[in-house]
Amino acid sequence: MRDMFNRWWRAFVEKHRLSISSPDDGTERWYMYISPARILTGLVSLVLLIAVAVVILIIYTPLMDTIPGYPGRRSRELLIDNIMRLDSLQREMEHITVYSDNIALIMEGKTPVIRDVTRMGDSVEIRDRELVLRSMADSLLRASMEGTGEYSLAASAAAVRPGGTVRELTPPAGGLVQSRFSPVDGRFGVEIATAANQPVVAVGDGSVVLSVWTPSDGHIVQIQHLDNLISVYKHLSQVSHGVGVRLKAGEIIGVAGSVDGNVPGSTGPLDFELWYNGTPVDPENHIVF
Repeated sequence: MRDMFNRWWRAFVEKHRLSISSPDDGTERWYMYISPARILTGLVSLVLLIAVAVVILIIYTPLMDTIPGYPGRRSRELLIDNIMRLDSLQREMEHITVYSDNIALIMEGKTPVIRDVTRMGDSVEIRDRELVLRSMADSLLRASMEGTGEYSLAASAAAVRPGGTVRELTPPAGGLVQSRFSPVDGRFGVEIATAANQPVVAVGDGSVVLSVWTPSDGHIVQIQHLDNLISVYKHLSQVSHGVGVRLKAGEIIGVAGSVDGNVPGSTGPLDFELWYNGTPVDPENHIVF
């Protein structure tokens, strides 16, 4: 076995003469000594050299961006950019959370706080809260808004409430108010001077609960609104809807004045009334005519 290995090794490292001769006269032009060991060493060296060259090209050139499925330089830049954006978004969400918490404290009548948000590596640390002390100006403003003074919220709300209920009402028709609200004199609404055949609209959303004709007031329409509010329209020459019809604010309910002058009692101005919980209220306090 040893002799066989020795013969193989000698054959592997034994040099052989490789020469190039002229075909004309057989003169040797070039020669060299080679062995299988030298050939194998050269092939291995060549493969290693090619591998090193490929690695250098991939690392220091944009070549890897063209390799399918390989995260090239552009991919790494996009990844870093997305990480920075995500970090900025997280910081913004932290500030929004602190802001919303302080708003909730203010709505509860408590004092807001300051949160010192610091970042430690990939974690977020919220330090002890420091109370924001009330100032004298803040206390005075809170008292004026929550009290019963001229500029309080309650007074501002009551100024637009018939009987305490919020309403946003639309004028029933265009024209000047020629007779104002005066329950002492038997006027439970206002009289509006309108042109003949002028459309009359509902002052708010509601349902028609009355639609009749009388000799003294012509056509009369009553609309029931939310919170026991009723609007009354008198001296109409025509009506567009019957009882039970749902109406929207600004929807036409009839025509003011007389069409041909032959309808008894319908030639007067538009008589408009507002009733809340069975009590008449002044329409001019809630509608700009």
